[in-house]
Amino acid sequence: MERGIRLTPPSFIIFLISIICAVLALLPVLGVAVVALPISGFWMMTIAWGLMTAGVLFRGV
Repeated sequence: MERGIRLTPPSFIIFLISIICAVLALLPVLGVAVVALPISGFWMMTIAWGLMTAGVLFRGV
């Protein structure tokens, strides 16, 4: 029997927050200035990736 990491789908809320963070990170690349964000696009995309990874790796998140 093979043992490995059991991946679970992220909850809808984590998925939605991750997608919103990713879209906000991509807006400056598309030419839309988002002045209200005090964080760079790189870190926003890193947060989105981290949220999605946590949602997949940990059950119930």
